[in-house]
Amino acid sequence: MAKKKNQNIIRIQFNFMWIWGAIIAIIIAYSFFGTGRAEPVAGDWNTVEQMIRNGEVERIKVINKNTALVYLTDGAIEEYRNGDENSRFKNIPEHGEQLNFTIGSVDILDRDVKQAIADSGMENNPVTVEYFNETTSWSDMLINTLPWIILIGFWLFFIRSMSRGGGAGGNIMNVGKARAQEFDKDNPNKRVTFKDVAGLAEAKVEIMEIVDFLRKADKYRELGAKIPKGALLVGPPGTGKTLLAKAVAGEANVPFLSISGSDFVEMFVGVGASRVRDLFEQAKQKAPCIVFIDEIDAIGRARGKNAGFSGNDERENTLNQLLTEMDGFQTNAGVIVLAATNRADILDKALMRAGRFDRQIDVGLPDVKEREEIFNVHLRHLKLDNNIDRSFLAKQTPGFSGADIANVCNEAALIAARGDKKCVERDDFMAAIDRIVGGLEKRNKTMSQAERRATAIHEAGHATVMWMLEDCDPVLKVTVIPRGNSLGATWSVPDEERVHVTNEVLEAKLAGMLGGRIAEEVNYGTLGAGALSDLERSTKITYAMVAYYGMSKKIGPISYYDSAGTRDTFTKPFSEQTAIAIDGEVRRILEEAYARAREIIEANNDKINTMADMLLEKETIYTEDIETILGPSAQSKKDATEKADTQAEITSEPATTAPSEATEAEKSVNAKTE
Repeated sequence: MAKKKNQNIIRIQFNFMWIWGAIIAIIIAYSFFGTGRAEPVAGDWNTVEQMIRNGEVERIKVINKNTALVYLTDGAIEEYRNGDENSRFKNIPEHGEQLNFTIGSVDILDRDVKQAIADSGMENNPVTVEYFNETTSWSDMLINTLPWIILIGFWLFFIRSMSRGGGAGGNIMNVGKARAQEFDKDNPNKRVTFKDVAGLAEAKVEIMEIVDFLRKADKYRELGAKIPKGALLVGPPGTGKTLLAKAVAGEANVPFLSISGSDFVEMFVGVGASRVRDLFEQAKQKAPCIVFIDEIDAIGRARGKNAGFSGNDERENTLNQLLTEMDGFQTNAGVIVLAATNRADILDKALMRAGRFDRQIDVGLPDVKEREEIFNVHLRHLKLDNNIDRSFLAKQTPGFSGADIANVCNEAALIAARGDKKCVERDDFMAAIDRIVGGLEKRNKTMSQAERRATAIHEAGHATVMWMLEDCDPVLKVTVIPRGNSLGATWSVPDEERVHVTNEVLEAKLAGMLGGRIAEEVNYGTLGAGALSDLERSTKITYAMVAYYGMSKKIGPISYYDSAGTRDTFTKPFSEQTAIAIDGEVRRILEEAYARAREIIEANNDKINTMADMLLEKETIYTEDIETILGPSAQSKKDATEKADTQAEITSEPATTAPSEATEAEKSVNAKTE
């Protein structure tokens, strides 16, 4: 137990800024508390002379022959402090000197003091005059110089902060220099080519023209062709846009300058535009050259739409300079600008026009073949089991980007290491996929037997409806192991060949989502809150069918989707009557899907309970287990029927036809079969 407590100790790391904080705290404390006593009153000789004649002065202390400190008697101090409220001696100190004044000559002071004592007529009025020579102490010097030290320190800190963003050498004069990272063409260790980029076949074809121009510029110039000034790589995060840009530079064998869009944004006015000018100046000196701006939406956002900023916004000034450099009065011969973003819809239209970014290259999520290629790249450095099937892993990761696949491979290796395995096995990859998609496994989550049974019924309902509908995605596995915020999950693999989604597919998907809630209702007569995620997703899909995809006959072929994101979010693009009609259609479609799923569940409720029993026993069941309970799925029956029809069409053709003389119809059949 003691060892566990020691592991939870939070170690606080020292920070140099603490010293500055302590110094500031000391100064503030001294300002408020260090000078709490009353200050002596600045007087003159006439005032002091009258006090000597009244017998109120005890002694006078002369410092360095120019400053006199006057000490009054106790009676005089009490009389002045309790006297007239308007007197300037009301707040004289009780201890130490009460007055001070500047003297011109020590001899004259000594003479005047003796004369004032004589004029008082008091025999017992001894006023002593003492002379001292004092030097400034270290504490006084520190107090006097400490504020200046702090001001200088803050100034130096401010200058260093500016210099960090100022380019090479940390010089303040380099604050307007671009911090572009250069990848030298002569360094083979850092060179990236298209061989290092898995997948992205279409994007490579589109961008190869730029590479070919940089290699064989004379061929294009002879025909009068001009090189594209810019290409914009657009796609979801993690799809390899930055890696593809590096591969372009490696294939073209030219210098490559890489910079992020946020590197242009600075708190100082004019710095962003200055860095844009410096970046293109560097590129011209290295021409032919490629400039890559990652996350260009940081400075390329449409002008006039930055809420809270005026027309003199620093980002807009930076964008204006970028527009001028790319296609202004100046010529950038041999400089090609590549940029990457996942928000092309918010970029300024002037940036997207021909002559600046001439082409827009879509870098989308990889398909099953491309995912297999990406797995081959990331599995090269792992110690794998001999039975690992890369095509199987590619089929289990639909919708994964290249970065997601890299994460799957690394997570599988970590899981294998935690299990003290000698190599990474198939189960490790499946666990890694579950971990990334579903969240952390929570086997120790406290659940009663009744709750586990209800969860098993819920997931069995999903699986049964999806299994019985041919337009649903094939069911891969069902589990009642809690992960993340879910108590269980039904995993399905989207059909890779489906590129056109119809209303029938979406309606079947809605029925599958509602199957879990209906199974609980049929078996327990209650409605649980565990179907919140299912209801949320089904409602969003139904609303999209009606308001976006035009799949409602009552609403008609109308879409209220705003792809540009320019619509005011506070107003609806339709009237109140249309809103009522949309709500009615959404309710109708959901109720029809609900009735469709309920009919399937009521007809197969005994099989659902059998599947729930198997889930409680095994916790996770796969396609083979489901098939033993429900029989062949509707999807497999559909595939078998289509395959048989295709085979019948092939065998009905004459056998004497030579392969080289095949008709167009046979070619299409063969292509479909492949």
